[in-house]
Amino acid sequence: MAAALVGVTSPAVAAPANPGDAQISAAQQAQDAAAAEVGQAAAELAAAQAERERANAIAMAAADAQLVAEAALERAQQDADVATANLTAAIAAANAAQAAVNEVAAQTYMRSGDLGGLSALLYAENPSEMLQQAAALEYLSAGRSEVLAEAGRARVQMANADSEARARLAQQQAAEQEAAAAQAAASAQLAQAEAAVADMATRDAVLQQQLQDAQIRLLQLQGERNAYQVWAAQQAAAAARQNAPTSTPRSSTSPTATGTPQSSPGPQGSAGGTRITAGRFTSCYEMRWGTMHNGVDIAAPIGTPIYAPAAGRVVRAGSATGFGLAVYIQHDDGSVTVYGHINDYFVTTGERVAAGQLIAEVGNRGQSTGPHVHVEVHSRGMYQGRTNPMPWLRARGVELDSPCN
Repeated sequence: MAAALVGVTSPAVAAPANPGDAQISAAQQAQDAAAAEVGQAAAELAAAQAERERANAIAMAAADAQLVAEAALERAQQDADVATANLTAAIAAANAAQAAVNEVAAQTYMRSGDLGGLSALLYAENPSEMLQQAAALEYLSAGRSEVLAEAGRARVQMANADSEARARLAQQQAAEQEAAAAQAAASAQLAQAEAAVADMATRDAVLQQQLQDAQIRLLQLQGERNAYQVWAAQQAAAAARQNAPTSTPRSSTSPTATGTPQSSPGPQGSAGGTRITAGRFTSCYEMRWGTMHNGVDIAAPIGTPIYAPAAGRVVRAGSATGFGLAVYIQHDDGSVTVYGHINDYFVTTGERVAAGQLIAEVGNRGQSTGPHVHVEVHSRGMYQGRTNPMPWLRARGVELDSPCN
């Protein structure tokens, strides 16, 4: 029965799609062009944001200047009001003094025929009128000209003060209008800068999506090419086994978690260790889009086998938030490796796995932008001491052709 499971009589696997070099080259060029546009848009967005910050600073300064101008205008208006009131009072006082002098002088003249001497007092009808006449005579005497002159000087001084206050008020009104116009212009400039930032942000989002689409397309084509190469190698190996002399069949296969037979050990890396899968590295252990990417991503078509790079015990297999499905293996040194976004898994929690054993297949589940497997290493146990998987793999003899360090 074991021979029947691994023999050459099993149904042949159809050849996967094999995109041509021209397709892959065109997809690469499309991705490069999209990346260039994203870079240019990012620079333009940064410039627009800087202009917005500059416009905002100008608008804030203009608003502050307008507040200062408004306060100065209010003070100037108050000063002008006081000056006008003082001038009105001075004019009234001067007019009253002049009227009083004129009235007494007229009455005195009408009664006595002159404006001086005792005759003016003799015609007073009562003591009160006599006192008034005496006061009037004092005004009409040597001191009256001085009193009238003082009233006139006060009137002139108040008129000059009123004129100066009104001139200051006019200046402050002009300054306030100028400040208001500057503030309005700065606000308009800020609104224009904010609109430019919004437009650039929208354009950047569109270009980012186009870049992501181009990256996914390139990954799909490259994944199909990788899958075809794996298939071709498997076909060649099968042909070699058909032509090889008959030997004792191996019975190394066993049922998996989902009933799929376990495959032969996975491909070896350049240093002799078992490669996790056949695919292309697309993301490294690094900051990505403002957050830390705590693993490496290997893109490959859905269904591409995933192998355990080292022996260990499965501590979790199944649903995982963000990953959709994932397998967690704790190795003999206590470290845990994680394989996320998988399409299916072939191990169970608590199972002991060997290096090179098939554990899952590449998928596109969870928060994924394309078919790939996300690989993490937790050096001190589950979710403890996340570290770069590349040195961990190299320490176990797995050297991969990767841009990641």
